[in-house]
Amino acid sequence: MIRRSWAMAGASIETTMEIWASSLRDVKARMRPLFGQERVAASANSFLDGLLGEERRKTGWMRAEAAGDPGPWRQQAILGRGRWDADDLRDIVRTYALETLADTDAVLVIDETGFLKQGKASCGVGRQYTGSAGKITNCQIGVFASYVSRHGHAFIDRALYLPKSWTDDPTRMAAAAVPAETAFATKPALARAMIDRAIAAEVPFAWVAADSVYGVGALETALRRAGKGYVLGVTSQHAVASWGKERLVAGTAVGVVQDLSPSDWTRLSAGEGTKGARLHDWAYLELADLDAADYDAARAGVWTRGLLIRRNIADGDLAFFSTWCPAGTPVQTLVRVEGHRWAIEDSFEAAKNELGLDHNETRSWHGWHRHVSLVMLAFAMMASIRCRANAATPQKTQMRMPRSNRR
Repeated sequence: MIRRSWAMAGASIETTMEIWASSLRDVKARMRPLFGQERVAASANSFLDGLLGEERRKTGWMRAEAAGDPGPWRQQAILGRGRWDADDLRDIVRTYALETLADTDAVLVIDETGFLKQGKASCGVGRQYTGSAGKITNCQIGVFASYVSRHGHAFIDRALYLPKSWTDDPTRMAAAAVPAETAFATKPALARAMIDRAIAAEVPFAWVAADSVYGVGALETALRRAGKGYVLGVTSQHAVASWGKERLVAGTAVGVVQDLSPSDWTRLSAGEGTKGARLHDWAYLELADLDAADYDAARAGVWTRGLLIRRNIADGDLAFFSTWCPAGTPVQTLVRVEGHRWAIEDSFEAAKNELGLDHNETRSWHGWHRHVSLVMLAFAMMASIRCRANAATPQKTQMRMPRSNRR
């Protein structure tokens, strides 16, 4: 059933329900090859139905009750004892989402979210900062890649972050069934792996956007070599320097602001929010023009390295972004790319509130990835339905009166 918060604009209820039913059949058919036995596939279908259902809590008991099962054991087996590869489902989700959302000018948005947990057994759990709670607390951290285009947005990749307190403890890793070859990886390293997978799968996108956790040199260099533009958050102490430009810029990002004049700022919208246009004041400084062949001999053209600065209209709070784009790219485009980051924040909220993203009851490595991948499939299905329903909106036509009635 379509929840109120996922209401579709434009298409009739009948058309939307037809799209819903056909979409659900489609995604279940795509999942079927993952499971060796029909009964396991049926349990996976019931699990998906439970995620899409009206229940606010997507616990095993609640999903079992909705499916008519006597207990949660079949539901739990999908995440635990069953034999299937969550990465294969991740790839199915990516292919499915792109069939509707693909666009060459799309933005790949990288961000993380926290999953609050009790105890010490859940894979990757530890005392760490999460923006979900706004503090250091006991939680898991998942890093996600969301595909954002003019057609909509959906998650296409995910990774569970393992602190060193986990990767340095082989006994703990084995107890949570973490693959033996898994080593410590920083969040930017996890992000780079997801970007590499997207490129290897020939996902069409032109830009990457992320916050200051991911604005590091290694990721920037990888994106330059791949010919992808970016708007990556950096800290106020990020060092900047220009060369080959008429305007000399040198120092820290926050220090540069002191030299800006009122004419350097432009009020622009980073996109529409729930309260209207997301307006801020923006300043953009071009730092250097570089040949794309400096990073990949197969590429040509001049690209510009720059610093984008956002200032809150109400309190003057500043945010800074390292940018890389084809020479001549207007600041409005960079602002639009940065604004796409809000899509993944909205996605986290919807996936947690409506699809049970943070209702995972398993403790293992594969349990986390299976649960999250099933939620990603449900979310991608909803994004596809929304896009198709809006496209099905009939065009308004001007009714013509019979000639005999005209005056």
